[in-house]
Amino acid sequence: MMNSLEKYNERAKKINSLLCVGLDADFSKIPERFLKLEFPQFEFNKYIIEETNEYVAAYKPNIAFYEARGDQGLKELKMTMEYLQQKYPDIFTILDAKRADIGNTNNGYVYMAFDWLNFDAITLHPYLGEEALKPFLDRKDKTSIILCRTSNSGAGEFQDLEIEDKKLWQIVAEKVSNIWNKNNNCMLVVGATYPEEMKKIRSFVPDMTFLVPGIGAQGGDVKSVIESGLNKEGLGLIINSSRGIIFADNPKEEARKLFEEIKKYRALS
Repeated sequence: MMNSLEKYNERAKKINSLLCVGLDADFSKIPERFLKLEFPQFEFNKYIIEETNEYVAAYKPNIAFYEARGDQGLKELKMTMEYLQQKYPDIFTILDAKRADIGNTNNGYVYMAFDWLNFDAITLHPYLGEEALKPFLDRKDKTSIILCRTSNSGAGEFQDLEIEDKKLWQIVAEKVSNIWNKNNNCMLVVGATYPEEMKKIRSFVPDMTFLVPGIGAQGGDVKSVIESGLNKEGLGLIINSSRGIIFADNPKEEARKLFEEIKKYRALS
């Protein structure tokens, strides 16, 4: 049975896409026609999935938008995952939860993300170290996506700190690649808003896949991402857009445009 990283690569090659759509179903922004339904977040997600799936290699819900609605939101996130598993089981799924805790507590997060919700991957903080993240890293069938160089404007406050002439983000990238990735089930979060850092990280970790937030609303540039982050196999990137697609007047067209833009620059690389 293929692990989840292989699942992503198979889907990416099958439809020639590196596009990820963030299912960040902010309840305050969901169109009114969905709010009248019994399960508005689920119905909105289902609409987005049906509009965009032909262009998409991955979907990435941020759990905050579901936790904000308590048990109802979590129920609708689970309904969304069950819908994807039933209709589009080959599409890679990422729970954007940025979890990190001591190892014993992480066992609960592992069960929630991988077994109850059945995601292929989850985003994680590296700050507590390998020992704490071991319950995630030990899941050979699933993917741990470690925060490395994030897309937010304040990312450098800690990530740019230097230790023995290396930036902290370089140390994280090397540590994950050389030590934590023994099961070949790790990825890194590397933001589209820092293409020079992405290029350097790619030189340190030539084969690892990057989850790339920051395209669209945050101002990241597709051309720079492709030039900086593509690996030698023409893969190695999961390029995410959330608000710019799901809250557009025509989500299908916005997904198609980004899909085509990514494909164009990949062809030139």
